[in-house]
Amino acid sequence: MALKLFRSTGYSSILMAGETTRLAMHPGWIIVAVSVWAGFVCNVALWRQFGGTHQPGGMGSAMALGLAIAGACGLVLSLFGWRKTIKPAATLILFIAASTACSIWSAALPVDSTLLGRGLASLILPSWDSLLRWQVSALLAVLALVPLVWVWSTPLRRLPGQRQLSANIVGALLGAAVLGAGGWLLLHVRF
Repeated sequence: MALKLFRSTGYSSILMAGETTRLAMHPGWIIVAVSVWAGFVCNVALWRQFGGTHQPGGMGSAMALGLAIAGACGLVLSLFGWRKTIKPAATLILFIAASTACSIWSAALPVDSTLLGRGLASLILPSWDSLLRWQVSALLAVLALVPLVWVWSTPLRRLPGQRQLSANIVGALLGAAVLGAGGWLLLHVRF
């Protein structure tokens, strides 16, 4: 009689016990992707420069603005970089970035120092009549829904508490450095 050490059920999985952890994404990559999306894809000044409507400041100013926005988003997302809070925080940042871009684009507002004088509520929420136009709704869907589907469908790697805390601190410091560099370029360097 042979000794059987293992019992086989006949079923096998593509993802064994340790595979899901290895294939899951590190939370830092979600932070980088959402920050770059909010800073550069939702950047109306940058797209106006690409479109040929040369606004004051030029391409360098639009890139510096994108760098500052990406740094600010990276800083905030790093503070909320825990497994349970990163996806809701990313959702909020993506919604704010997309709706602000739609509001600026639909009202044809100039992206300059007078923009913040209009008030944050009017910048974040597009007007109701502009939401009824299909172009604005389609732009909002592309800028917000596409990355949100990716964020919520991406599995995140579980990090031990100390490693997650150190990753959050390093991410916040890097976000602050990028925000500082973008802000310095925006204020001091003329492109």
